[in-house]
Amino acid sequence: MAVYTRLGAEELARIVEVYEVGTLVSAKGIAEGVSNSNWLIETQSEAGSTRRFILTMYETRVEIGDLPFFLDLLDHLAARNCPVPRTIHDRDGASYRLHDGKALALIEFLPGVSVSEPTASQARAVGAALAQVHLAARDFGGSRRNGMGLQAWAELLGACGPDGLAAIDPGLPELVEHELRAVSAGWPAHLPQSVIHADLFPDNVLMLGDRVTGLIDFYFACVDTTAYDVAVTHAAWCFSPDGTRFMPELSAALLAGYAAVRPLSEDERDALPLLARAASLRFLATRAYDRANTPADALVTPKDPMAFARRLAFYREPCNAAVFSTSETAGQD
Repeated sequence: MAVYTRLGAEELARIVEVYEVGTLVSAKGIAEGVSNSNWLIETQSEAGSTRRFILTMYETRVEIGDLPFFLDLLDHLAARNCPVPRTIHDRDGASYRLHDGKALALIEFLPGVSVSEPTASQARAVGAALAQVHLAARDFGGSRRNGMGLQAWAELLGACGPDGLAAIDPGLPELVEHELRAVSAGWPAHLPQSVIHADLFPDNVLMLGDRVTGLIDFYFACVDTTAYDVAVTHAAWCFSPDGTRFMPELSAALLAGYAAVRPLSEDERDALPLLARAASLRFLATRAYDRANTPADALVTPKDPMAFARRLAFYREPCNAAVFSTSETAGQD
């Protein structure tokens, strides 16, 4: 259950009172998520209409100093008709508040569900929504460096040690060492940059049918290489969860949906195989670190790092680079 801080009904009602959203009717803890405490809030206006919101209390992962960037970004994107939730500001105009030393924010509730077995039509819609965000963020004034870039991956993997990586899989130390060198040496620094989501997995997308109704959890958002965000999303959406099966129909649809809104340049397409290796390495690193540092008796089961080692193996094969350069993904430069 992702509610690490317990708030009583009276306390929640006092929190809601500082927003012009009506009176608290109900509050339910949300099980999804691993870093923050979340509640589904329902309020009622004097006229009797009801509204829903997400109340988030930031526990450990999010630095309070980064909140203006994240929350202002949501408002910026929502104002440009991107499918993202708006931040609800309090009566003083603040986008977040402190409660017993922890920051909390009230966010618009969006309808939809996260899909576990996406279709090609859904993947196409996700690609288009990601491109829409990249374009809409071009005039966003905020800036934040990528705290989960190459240096962070190296540190996380180093903290596992060769023995820790080998305990996951005997071939992992050599794979990691090689890929860290290759990605570092080949990173395409000349490519366009923008605000990126950096974590657009299926559980961070809400859908109704084939329509994207919400992109959520922007707490890794930063300014970085735009095509890297495409690579992250490709790795997240185009494989079976365990990484053993690549799904070409999802790949083609995702990339075509993106290119229909923001065409990729030839340089960006050429860089995608390496950027996809980098994306796989990023999630391999965090999962390996969690696996090596989670106590055996912990209630949370760490995710399998090998799911992204298998993706990495796919992207390393030169023949598979063609998945990024099909005629359907080309668009107009």
